[in-house]
Amino acid sequence: MNSTLDIFVPGRVCLFGEHSDWAGGHRRTNSKLVPGVVIISGTNQGMFARCKKTSGELVVRSTLPNGSITETYRVPMELSCLQREASEGGFFSYAAGVAAYMLDFYGVDGIEIDNYKTTLPVKKGLSSSAAFCVLVARAFNQLYQLGLTTRGEIEAAYQGEISTPSRCGRMDQGCAYGQIPVMMTFDGDRVGVKPLRPGGDFYLLIADLNGKKDTVKILADLNAAFPFAKNTTDETVQQTLGSDNQRILKAAQQAIETGDAARLGALMSEAQKLFDANLMPVCSELQSPKLHKVLTDPQVKPFIHGGKGVGSQGDGSVQFICKSVADRQTLTNYLSTTYEMFCFDLDITRPASVRKAIIPVAGLGTRMFPYTKAVPKTFLPVVTAEGVTKPVIQVILEEALSAGIEEIALIIQPEDESRFLAYFQTEARAETLSKLPPYLREEAEKLRRLSSRITYIPQKEAKGFGHAVLLAEKFVANEPFLLMLGDHLFRSSEPRSVARQVVERFQDFGDAQSVVGIYEETLEKTKHYGTVTGEWISEETLQLNQLVEKPTEDHAQTYLKVERHGKPTYFCVNGIYVLRPIIFDIIRASATANSEGEIGLTSALETLREKEGIKGLVVNGQHFDTGLPHIYAETIARFAQAQTKENG
Repeated sequence: MNSTLDIFVPGRVCLFGEHSDWAGGHRRTNSKLVPGVVIISGTNQGMFARCKKTSGELVVRSTLPNGSITETYRVPMELSCLQREASEGGFFSYAAGVAAYMLDFYGVDGIEIDNYKTTLPVKKGLSSSAAFCVLVARAFNQLYQLGLTTRGEIEAAYQGEISTPSRCGRMDQGCAYGQIPVMMTFDGDRVGVKPLRPGGDFYLLIADLNGKKDTVKILADLNAAFPFAKNTTDETVQQTLGSDNQRILKAAQQAIETGDAARLGALMSEAQKLFDANLMPVCSELQSPKLHKVLTDPQVKPFIHGGKGVGSQGDGSVQFICKSVADRQTLTNYLSTTYEMFCFDLDITRPASVRKAIIPVAGLGTRMFPYTKAVPKTFLPVVTAEGVTKPVIQVILEEALSAGIEEIALIIQPEDESRFLAYFQTEARAETLSKLPPYLREEAEKLRRLSSRITYIPQKEAKGFGHAVLLAEKFVANEPFLLMLGDHLFRSSEPRSVARQVVERFQDFGDAQSVVGIYEETLEKTKHYGTVTGEWISEETLQLNQLVEKPTEDHAQTYLKVERHGKPTYFCVNGIYVLRPIIFDIIRASATANSEGEIGLTSALETLREKEGIKGLVVNGQHFDTGLPHIYAETIARFAQAQTKENG
């Protein structure tokens, strides 16, 4: 049976930096130019499609924003036919261009795309063509299980679009990252991506100006100033899209991350004035009478912090930072009645928190026998740099709390519950407390506060790590959660703890994909750990395309090598995960298929990666294993030394 895939791709609003994406690309010819920088955000509106495999042809139907349905478009999945269709232009040329790229590079067969709903205005500076190209690339990628990362889908979408008469910059396909604010940098052929963490909520209003713009002419006229300036006008264009743009973008990034809506709105207005003064004279299309009439309307100003044009500018769309939700609604009503403009909302909000953690500690501790006959291995002692002796589990719990966790589930052996209760809930006797120095009395108070955060869940059968995680499904209650191993300690090399680094990277990408902490390891040791490979989407973030539990050295060397800083590198999972709750469905399916054996986590993670993707964050810090006798002995010394070095 041919399965159907549902895909949604949002539009893309360029908040700041339009045209600097292609301008930065000219650095491949003129290194004196400044790299381009943009801040984009996915819209709430977009394109919805149902997709499935076909044999021998590309089939596309589309429902336009006005509700009209296009004729069914068909073209043979032959390279020459697809390339010819792409070159002829029109809406369906985008699908043909992307299909030609996918056929040429990946040898795929046909697909059928039913774009059954489009809520995104087309030809209004919201990258409707790019969204469609990403949709087609994603359909091929997922239906044929090509394993492309988001960056790979973007490349396919970009190459497909530029094979048509349309001209676009690399910014446009940033809609592939979804509905989060993203800063993209463009340095020749190199593209950098950095998700931004909003420090507050921003209420944007996007409005269709009911005008028209000639993007091809705009790009042609501005491109004439590159790659080398021929006169002072060219120099002004290059400076506006270069150093001036970088200055505004740096301030805009700070405004987003600090939650300063007033500042962000003021920067939009400043960017528009700069654009008008320096770029409008170069192209008549940029005079944009409708855009400027709305921006200068005195009835608009009371409701906004600022505003500017969208995308390539021209009379496509306008965007505003509104002062409140109520002000946005009032402005929507005004623009709709006075200008007959179609308006839609875009909220940029601070990321949702990860409130709960799961820590499985029900292992039998056979590798630490016979000590674990008397005491669970998670109560092995370690000494902190402050000279405080704590059990391993307390250090792990404190690491979880440092990431903002509010509630923690410990998965324990039933017979160990009394020991945990005795340690965490039984208060020290008054006589003992009176003899403690002040810093240890504070430790006693920490224990008391910690005990109220813990829920104990017994694992009555030793059925594996995945089974232990599944037991906490009701505790998690359909929220993303932090998962930590019960025998690994962590020490950060920066003010944020290692666990917080992973949690924040999950939030950076809008909670859309799970994140695992990873670290660099030698080839010889990969056989002991879960090992990953993937493609870089930022300096320290991999989009994973494979996750293998304890690979052989030959397998790791052949398939799991990652290039970093110009050399082959290997990355292993460090035992900290932030997972979306869909993982429970995947583990449950695994448990049903393997009712007699242990239920692992790595295979479930690999399935999760195939379904919706997983990112790996190279953490800034160290981890210490306490699960093996000789490693535990090393950890005792190294853990305290790491803290002493940092504190010193």
